[in-house]
Amino acid sequence: MLSREEIVSYGLLDDVKNHLDVTWSDEATDRKYLGFIASGMAYLDKKAGEEMDYAKDGDGRTLLLEYVRYFRDGALDVFENNYLHLLTAMQNERRVKAYVAEKTPLSAGE
Repeated sequence: MLSREEIVSYGLLDDVKNHLDVTWSDEATDRKYLGFIASGMAYLDKKAGEEMDYAKDGDGRTLLLEYVRYFRDGALDVFENNYLHLLTAMQNERRVKAYVAEKTPLSAGE
């Protein structure tokens, strides 16, 4: 899990604020969004079954940005339902990678 300092250093706070059209900067707002980001990362890592890389573009980053938007808007109760297709795809991708990694040594020895 990234620390608050790492979230800032990876630019996630700025990216989230940009995504949500937050153009001002103050300590209270930043602290609030850092909490949203940390909560989203914990939730998505649990759903993925591993720590995700939110610094690069992809489903994890997209889901994190949207999670924060839903959290801010008080709509977390519908987030999972609305993004179930991406959450499921993310889980399936991880399972396929694990399966391939498990089977690859057997295939190489044949």
